[in-house]
Amino acid sequence: MKNSSGASQGTITAEPEPIDLAWSTTALLIIDMQRDFLEPGGFGETLGNDVSQLARAVQPIGAVLAAARDIGMLVVHTREGHLPDLSDAPPAKIERGAPRSRIGDPGPMGRILIRGEPGHDIISELYPLDSEIVIDKPGKGAFYATEMNDVLTKYGIENLLVCGVTTEVCVNTTVREANDRGYRCVVISDGCASYFPEFHEMGLKMIKAQGGIFGWVADSGAVLKAMQMETSSNLKAGASR
Repeated sequence: MKNSSGASQGTITAEPEPIDLAWSTTALLIIDMQRDFLEPGGFGETLGNDVSQLARAVQPIGAVLAAARDIGMLVVHTREGHLPDLSDAPPAKIERGAPRSRIGDPGPMGRILIRGEPGHDIISELYPLDSEIVIDKPGKGAFYATEMNDVLTKYGIENLLVCGVTTEVCVNTTVREANDRGYRCVVISDGCASYFPEFHEMGLKMIKAQGGIFGWVADSGAVLKAMQMETSSNLKAGASR
């Protein structure tokens, strides 16, 4: 479907209400699907978490990622991590809690949450293409101390399909940052996950509360349905040439 200006768009069935997105001004933002958070032996597990809780988001994200690639949507991946000398890691962050290993300590996948180490990288199932953007961030939010806003502005992005981990921490923080900067965010509910299922549920409720105070929430099926209509339209247009 095209809007009045001729740009292709889709309607996503979402809460608190459906939302129309122009695909040319929409990006898929995949938050922190890193080995350190999702795999046994990584930082998430050292904090005492059940990392299998995050695995449920992998397949929905993979499906939306494939569809985004099919229609040529801008894809941005983020990774949380720090410089090897930890100059960008506040002591309060390093010292929190009582994990078996802390940020910067040796782990089964290299130094924990250090850029360039195996554990800092994105899981193989969702690995970025060379043409996709990867933004390294030192904090929870993807806009803090990063080039995120400059990248999105460069590509004329106004809308974000947001997914990743964890729902209540990095996803929620990023959506709030994006909302303050004027981006419209649709959070993919089953494409997000938390070590704590109740936090996942409440994190989504916070986003869509009060008429969508921070954004919209939709499951991957609704997002894929809207995107696949664009794919079908492109195939029909190609066949008619």
